Amino acid sequence: MLTGKEIMHVRVIDARMTRPANPQALAKKLPGKKISGVTRRGKYLCLELDDGDMMIIHLRMTGVLTFVEKGASQSNWPHLSLILEFTDGDSLVFQDQRRFGTAALLTAPEAASLFDRLGPEPLTRSFGAVQLARLVRNRKRPVKSLLLDQGVIAGIGNIYADEALFRAWIHPLREAGSLNEAEVKRLSGAIKSTLRDAIKLEGSSISNYRSALGRRGRFQETFRVHRRQGEPCPGCGGSVEKIRVGGRGTYFCPACQKVTPG
Repeated sequence: MLTGKEIMHVRVIDARMTRPANPQALAKKLPGKKISGVTRRGKYLCLELDDGDMMIIHLRMTGVLTFVEKGASQSNWPHLSLILEFTDGDSLVFQDQRRFGTAALLTAPEAASLFDRLGPEPLTRSFGAVQLARLVRNRKRPVKSLLLDQGVIAGIGNIYADEALFRAWIHPLREAGSLNEAEVKRLSGAIKSTLRDAIKLEGSSISNYRSALGRRGRFQETFRVHRRQGEPCPGCGGSVEKIRVGGRGTYFCPACQKVTPG
């Protein structure tokens, strides 16, 4: 969809998106470059450019990145922050209601330095119980907080941590280092299955999230605990509860997910 397109013009509508860099620097450097590939690292969307540079975009809480074909109107779109216009008339539009999203143009060494600070990708073949056991060993932090730490494991968000912990029957406040071998194995499998299911259903559209083609995600229709406070647990029929872990709203079943090991 984007590979091979040449950037003709960049409109930075909200200067906060590129800070601390000057938005005009992005607008001047990108035109003339071609997109040679589209990748992801953790929560960063990466547009690889033909000169070796990389444009990285982070959606944060409310960012929506949409591919717009030539001729489609953008005049009534709310919360516009950034528009990339291509020479063929198509464009890539970033909308962000809460204005937390970011964009940056990095050299290859700068991108490598940033990505080196991120943990392993959970959907790679090398990620499994053995690697997860090393990551949780001797950790006293709540396992939910550990899953959300991008320097430990890259790409897991709040929704998916809740759902993975429920699938693995692990309480979100358990000390990560207290997990036994069987629990680590269950959790590594639950992380993979949760993320794969979410990708298949194009993400979670709780509020304004849409895919690059403008479609609502459907994973929220399958939530087992997240945002289901007071509703019956699908495992035992008990009541789903909500607490805060590391400042994040956290949903779990106290009957299925015991706070003590065992």
